[in-house]
Amino acid sequence: MANETILVVDDNREIVYSISELLRYEGYRTVNAYDGMEALDILEREKIDLILLDVMMPKLNGLSALMKLREKSRIPVIILSAKTEESDKVSGLVLGADDYVEKPYNPAELTARVKAHLRRYRAWGEERPQPDEDRIVNGGLELDKRQRLVVVEGEEVRLTATEYKILELLMEHPGQIFPAEQIYEKVWKEQADYAVENTIMVHIRHIREKVEINPKKPRYVKVVWGIGYKMEKYC
Repeated sequence: MANETILVVDDNREIVYSISELLRYEGYRTVNAYDGMEALDILEREKIDLILLDVMMPKLNGLSALMKLREKSRIPVIILSAKTEESDKVSGLVLGADDYVEKPYNPAELTARVKAHLRRYRAWGEERPQPDEDRIVNGGLELDKRQRLVVVEGEEVRLTATEYKILELLMEHPGQIFPAEQIYEKVWKEQADYAVENTIMVHIRHIREKVEINPKKPRYVKVVWGIGYKMEKYC
């Protein structure tokens, strides 16, 4: 769609120029940044519809910039990097990137992905219902209490009744740490005993397997060692 603005972030000025030219040819407006700090500064003062983000940059690298961005915004982010190891891709996606394109990139593929993510972002913004007390949204995680549904990045996931109740408790109190005993008593409605720690740990593991991109590096359901569990808060 014409007039949508894409932020291109890379410390290689030739790459920034070539991508910007490609996108302008497709009808998009582009804004350029050459490190993570500059990108975050631009986001404070300009309306951006999508970000193409390099990983290896001075001052503030792409993944660190992405972490800070995701504290405030769900703008689509496509990582564009020469780092092709699977672990690098997973790290970017776990931190909140929407896609990962390897350098050297195919221009047609890059523009196709840009268009796809912009369409998805527009649809998400236009179609989502107004917030209400029966719907909890945290980043890409949504819980509909009326229908008892859980949706992760637009895809419905199936939880058991107990898993759902635990997730609902954590999502209703983002950032609050719940000891295993407290979770047990609130969900099972009975007095906790010495064995509840293992019970809760198993349920948390199953929840992570269903709602996290990488359960070993969870974005949402976090352990606070020696204390309990919490739902990490996102916008």
